[in-house]
Amino acid sequence: MAAESGLAAEALVGQVVLPGDLLLLPAHYDEDAEGERLRLSAGAAPQGRLLCGPGLRRSGAGLLVTKCGLLRHRPAGGGAYWVDSQQKRYVPVKGDHVIGIVTAKAGDVFRLDVGGSEPASLSYLAFEGATKRNRPNVQVGDLIYGQFVVANKDMEPEMVCIDSSGKSSGMGIIGQDGFLFKVSLGLIRKLLAPKCEIIQELSQLYPFELVLGMNGRIWVKAKTVQQTLIIVNILEACEYMTAEQRRQALAKLSGN
Repeated sequence: MAAESGLAAEALVGQVVLPGDLLLLPAHYDEDAEGERLRLSAGAAPQGRLLCGPGLRRSGAGLLVTKCGLLRHRPAGGGAYWVDSQQKRYVPVKGDHVIGIVTAKAGDVFRLDVGGSEPASLSYLAFEGATKRNRPNVQVGDLIYGQFVVANKDMEPEMVCIDSSGKSSGMGIIGQDGFLFKVSLGLIRKLLAPKCEIIQELSQLYPFELVLGMNGRIWVKAKTVQQTLIIVNILEACEYMTAEQRRQALAKLSGN
């Protein structure tokens, strides 16, 4: 019955969807045995998995919309559907890389503010090379860049700073210098896109270090405080600027 009232997902890409909408998938997508992803049928080519991203949840023969926004689709690698929204409050998602602020130490576990409804936990053993004798030097107030390994509504979010092979892969304690600020979740996804024009244009202006968290937090550090603040102001303003306005602003700065 739900499938009959649904709409084709492909036809709604780029349009506004609302919570409760049911998006029907093409016939060549089948439910995977694990119940977490959808996969292409054996006769389809190339083989791959269809990922169900933020704002969507599997429901029978299709995807159920759980938040308001624009429906997006990425066909590469089996494909992915997600809802692009401008929400302020971050909801932890397993696999997301985020920037957390250490708020407390509780025995062998650190508590981190990740911008969600509750703090996340991080074990002292979840760092590369960490042992009972060789503990990481983490203090209250430190910034941590890590990844969620547990994130659901029934359990406390849990973070780690190592990948599946035990390597840090860029995760861990972020340097004391630099500037941390918050932007919308939509802008973060735009900045994390491959070959993002905004990042490429900024890299031609000044050399800088940049850490992007899916929870809407950005840490940036340039050679001087003035350059750091200029980059911060551009990143904060680019959400409301057209590409041409951004290029004009960068051209004016580079001329100075």
